[in-house]
Amino acid sequence: MAERLDKIVIVGGGTAGWMAAAGLARNLRNGHTRIQLVESDEIGTVGVGEATIPPIRNFLSMLQIDENDFVQKTQATFKLGIEFVDWYQPGHRYMHPFGRFGADIDGLPFHQYFLRSRSLGKTHGIEDFSLTTAAAKQGRFAASGGQGFPPNHWTYAYHFDASLVAKYLRDYAEARGVQRIEGKVVDVSLDKDGAIDTISLENGSIIDGDFFIDCTGFRSLLLGEALDVPFKDWSHYLPCNRAVAVQSENVEAPIPYTRSTAKSAGWQWRIPLQHRTGNGYVYCSEHLSDDEASATLLGSLDGEPLSDPRLIRFNTGRRDVVWKKNCLALGLSAGFLEPLESTAIHLIQISVAWLLALLPDKSFNAVEIDEYNRLVTGVYDQTRDFLLLHYKATERDDSDFWRRCRSMEIPASLARRMDLFRANGRCLIGGDELFALTSWLAVMMGQGVTPEGYNELASSLKDEELLAMMEQMRGRIAQTSQSLPTHEQYISTNCAALQL
Repeated sequence: MAERLDKIVIVGGGTAGWMAAAGLARNLRNGHTRIQLVESDEIGTVGVGEATIPPIRNFLSMLQIDENDFVQKTQATFKLGIEFVDWYQPGHRYMHPFGRFGADIDGLPFHQYFLRSRSLGKTHGIEDFSLTTAAAKQGRFAASGGQGFPPNHWTYAYHFDASLVAKYLRDYAEARGVQRIEGKVVDVSLDKDGAIDTISLENGSIIDGDFFIDCTGFRSLLLGEALDVPFKDWSHYLPCNRAVAVQSENVEAPIPYTRSTAKSAGWQWRIPLQHRTGNGYVYCSEHLSDDEASATLLGSLDGEPLSDPRLIRFNTGRRDVVWKKNCLALGLSAGFLEPLESTAIHLIQISVAWLLALLPDKSFNAVEIDEYNRLVTGVYDQTRDFLLLHYKATERDDSDFWRRCRSMEIPASLARRMDLFRANGRCLIGGDELFALTSWLAVMMGQGVTPEGYNELASSLKDEELLAMMEQMRGRIAQTSQSLPTHEQYISTNCAALQL
């Protein structure tokens, strides 16, 4: 009979550590396995992952957390998508919405009918067939905003204060038995088989455990340093390696979407919360100095800065494996992909979900570890391709940075997907992929990857039937979005944050 884990030790707090602690505490209710989390108040966290994607709602549901309580206590707002400004070329903008475009007909994806309607002379953009895009552009939101539409037409995520989320999840986890230990790790010892045996703290304490979860950030103190798992560097694909971040005062009601604006050497984020706005400039240090980046960021804020800009250095990539022997890495310890599509917290979330599905016993079955590594490294690789699409598919040639991006070599997996779409708009999504068809359509069409034709099956409808159907769909979307309360009204009525 399998021997259950007696103790799980999470090393490091922040969003990754406390998400792991909360997930384990919710699901490990056997009264047998102890969970300890070691963190030091002296060590800061990156804490700029303030935008999310819709699966975060599944995590809250799994924890049985009330959405309004969570939004109120984390100063959160709602997010219907991401607006990309100046990415394709200066002056151009498009929306990557949550929730799908249109409705499939006879099993054929909607966008094939959209492509055919465009060949008939209709000039509407595909965004006109997205309910979440219509609501976002009007600044409208309601949790039940898609009433009358299939569930996949209306979905949303959050913008929140990452430090408040860590505190919220800490309270949740500690209330369910997780023990927090204050201390700074100074040494990691291995047993005779090369697995982690104990960690030593600066105060002299020695902590043992059966299973260790590494949430120590970029340093990857356990998996990277102690177990010597190499880092796979992707900077040749994703050249940005710096970010400056600053918070600013709100000057208007928060909008229900993130904004990403392309700059000369990278891009700037704008994330509206209830009490402030998060801002940052992600850039390549080969094309822009840190001082220039800070000056550019401060010069483009909507409101007064609330602090000095904070510099974050990083390399994009991931560990060769994220689970070795009795140690699993989460968050920055496992890898880092820049925050362009708000995937950082999701990568933690899905890694926690797969951990719960493959939770080991003391035998640490190699087949289960291999499966976990296959799943997690696979989603990192898929996300890399999706982020790279934004840089590769551009007409910008106004700086060395953008010329470099346009001409860079890309993985065969991405090149094949782009070529397939250019031919006849075909975009086939595997069942285990993070980004669904809507996401790929939004970015490819938003950034000029234009199909030359369409699937001939879309010719099954007569011209007049097709055009009438499209107009009816557009009208219904416009009418529904206009009926929603404003984003500000919804928050004020349901989940306004208490004054800090």
